[in-house]
Amino acid sequence: MKKSALSFTSITKSGAGTAALLYALLFLTYASVERSALSVSAFNDLVNNASPLAIAAAGGTLIILLRGFDLSVAGVISLVNVILASYPLDGASGAAASLCIALTIGGLVGLLNGVLVAYGGFQSIAVTLATMIMTGGLALVILDAPGGYVADWLSETLTDTVAGIPVSGLVLLVVIALWAVVRKTDFGISLYAVGQDEHAASLSGIKVQRTRCVAFVIAGALYGLSGYMLSAQTATGNPTAGNSLLLLTFAAIALGGTSFRGGKGGLTGSIIGAASLMLLQKLLFSIDVQSFYIGLLQGIVMIIAVGLMNATEWFGARRV
Repeated sequence: MKKSALSFTSITKSGAGTAALLYALLFLTYASVERSALSVSAFNDLVNNASPLAIAAAGGTLIILLRGFDLSVAGVISLVNVILASYPLDGASGAAASLCIALTIGGLVGLLNGVLVAYGGFQSIAVTLATMIMTGGLALVILDAPGGYVADWLSETLTDTVAGIPVSGLVLLVVIALWAVVRKTDFGISLYAVGQDEHAASLSGIKVQRTRCVAFVIAGALYGLSGYMLSAQTATGNPTAGNSLLLLTFAAIALGGTSFRGGKGGLTGSIIGAASLMLLQKLLFSIDVQSFYIGLLQGIVMIIAVGLMNATEWFGARRV
């Protein structure tokens, strides 16, 4: 009995473990009420729906690890979406160019955030609120109402499969693999050190300002990639496309076990947390829960999951 308790604690004490356990429970429930849940098309649909939020949450996690807050995610996603829908570039070369545009837009917004926060000394929540408003306003200037269209090649390819695996799933695997590498680099180590104790990190020789600025740039690029994936799925433009993902991004980060006090967590947990939130939406729709209850239930599930993680951490500490 003692061994099984410790085993459970070891699984749930990490954010990714808790999020994965929650996802498994939600999927079993979903499969019990939805007959098509185990089909290949249903699996592809789940992955496609989760990918924009998962990538956005991955970017936001980098800033949360530094004890920061990045609201610009909504504006970047919206801006990328309307640009791709207003100026569609067809074919493989067009898709590649569109990807470069999306990453560049996100990276430049992230650079602006990073310079003002890291070197200007501004609070991250104030700076990113301003850039969210700026990019959201620019999105409305480019496209003042839902419309336009995303290039067919881009939309069809990114929602298709390769060897039975959704392309969006492969994108998520690439993000996770890159994070596994980055986490072991000097930047990854610095990221956690700064988040845990900025003063101590500075005394140990870590370039705190550079670490913070680079994190914002990478986060912005991931927001751009999220807008790119969302555009492929919707195949149209919407100047407020990113707004619905703003709160869900932070919910996914919390659900994935990243501490808002900084220095603890990771992108993998946030990605699984995002997938869990989107799966919960599917589950609630399948049992005919009205849409205005979905946010309430998502919040309740998030609180339970975070509470479970905190409880198991406390239990594990008591046994040491």
